[in-house]
Amino acid sequence: MGKCHINNNIRVLRFHNGEMTQQELADKTGVTRQTIVAIEQGKYSPSLDLAFRIAKAFNTSLGEVFTYNDEENSK
Repeated sequence: MGKCHINNNIRVLRFHNGEMTQQELADKTGVTRQTIVAIEQGKYSPSLDLAFRIAKAFNTSLGEVFTYNDEENSK
C-alpha cells in the first residue's frame, strides 16, 4: 500500500480571509497555534471534528480546505 497524505489549503485560505493569523484560526477552532502550524505543514492530520471546525472558520466546505492524496492510485 502506498503512502497516503492529506493536503490542505489553510495558508491560502488564511490569506484570503483578511490575512487571518494562525493564532486567530486556533482561537476560532479551539486548538493551539502549534496545532495549526503542524496541520499547515502537513506534519499532523486533524481529526474529522477539527477538520470541520477549520472549514467552518473559513465559511467553506471541507473539500475546499483538505484534499486526500493517495500516491498509489496517482501513478
